Amino acid sequence: MYAVGHLAIGYLSGKATSKLAQVDVNVPLLFALSIIPDIDLLISGLKHRGPTHSIVILCLLSLPAFVLYRKKATPYLVALILHSIVGDGLTGGAQLLWPLTSKEYGIRIGITSSANIVAEWVLSLASFAILFKARDMQTLFQSHPSNLFLLIPIFTVLLPTFFMFPLYVPLELMIPHLIYLTIFALSILIDIKPK
Repeated sequence: MYAVGHLAIGYLSGKATSKLAQVDVNVPLLFALSIIPDIDLLISGLKHRGPTHSIVILCLLSLPAFVLYRKKATPYLVALILHSIVGDGLTGGAQLLWPLTSKEYGIRIGITSSANIVAEWVLSLASFAILFKARDMQTLFQSHPSNLFLLIPIFTVLLPTFFMFPLYVPLELMIPHLIYLTIFALSILIDIKPK
C-alpha cells in the first residue's frame, strides 16, 4: 500500500483496539507507528518488506512497551504490525516471520491496481470520518508535544507525493495524500507557533 493506506489502517485499527482495551490512545503516535516499518525504504542495502516488516521483530521490539505500559501498548502494536500483515500483505507480501524464514506472505494485489486504489480511498475516507466523529481532529489541532510525532508521517507522505522518492504516488491517490499532509502540517504548526 501507499502511505495513505498504511496511515488509515494504523489509525483505524489502533482506535478500535483502544476501544476494546478501554485505554486512551495517542493519535499522533498511532500515525507515526503505522508507517515506521517502511523505514527500510530509506536504508540502503535493507530489503523492502524484509526485517522491518517482520511481526516477530516488531513484537520483540515492543516487549519493553508492554512491560512498562501493559495493555495500554496494545493499540500501538496493532497499528505497527497491521502495516505488514494487511497493508503489505495485500499488495505484494512481506517477510512476516523473519528471521525464522525469509518467505514472503501475502496475496499480491497489484499496488497500482484499481482494487488497491479503491481500498486505499475507502480506508482513508473511513479514517477521516472517524477522526471527526471521535473528535481526534480537534485533539490534533491543539498544542501538544506528541504532535511532533507527525513529522514521521509528514515525510512519508511529502517525499513520495512531491518528490517521487522513495516511490511514485499515483494521481488517483493524490487527494488523500494531500489531506493527510495538510492535517499533519497544521497540527505541527499549531504546536510550534509562538505562544
